[in-house]
Amino acid sequence: MSQRVARQVILTRDSIVVRPLRRRDEQQWLSLRRQSRPWLRRWEATVPPGRPDRAITFSAYVRQERTWWRQQRAFPMVIEVDGDIVGRVSIGGIEWGAECGGSVGYWIRESHAGRGIVPTAVALLSTYAFEQGLHRLEIAVRPENISSHRVAHKLGFREEGLRRRYLFIDGQWRDHQVFALTADEARTGPFWAPGS
Repeated sequence: MSQRVARQVILTRDSIVVRPLRRRDEQQWLSLRRQSRPWLRRWEATVPPGRPDRAITFSAYVRQERTWWRQQRAFPMVIEVDGDIVGRVSIGGIEWGAECGGSVGYWIRESHAGRGIVPTAVALLSTYAFEQGLHRLEIAVRPENISSHRVAHKLGFREEGLRRRYLFIDGQWRDHQVFALTADEARTGPFWAPGS
């Protein structure tokens, strides 16, 4: 996939738009990240102590994401509602070859949580990923993150098991419950577009 094509990927349903991050998003993105830090601290992976946490400029961050798109290693997107960036949905860790799979991640501004925005965004990006040839998608969720469990269940991702001490979050290695969906499984319900 070329950079040009990646920039043109825009997925929409009603007032929700899922699209790649752009350089002109810098102020809005940085403000959203700053405001959301306390809300996301319990759920967002961080670099463990003793590992380098390299600082990166916003422009370099956007370039990095375009490279991932071009190499089909990740499909990182922002979630917009009524023209405002309110969150993030991505498929990362993409492996092709025999696996053809990736991991779904997402977060949303606290004021927009519980409105069905995240399940819609995940459904849009998952449909896109399956159309690109991915066979399997996983969502890994901390057991106590009930809201994220609801997202996986609403979308028909099946529960597969527990990964012990899977990601470093909020100062500790945390267990994660894993949910999965494959391209050949039925995708029904209000968050999936008809026929997806």
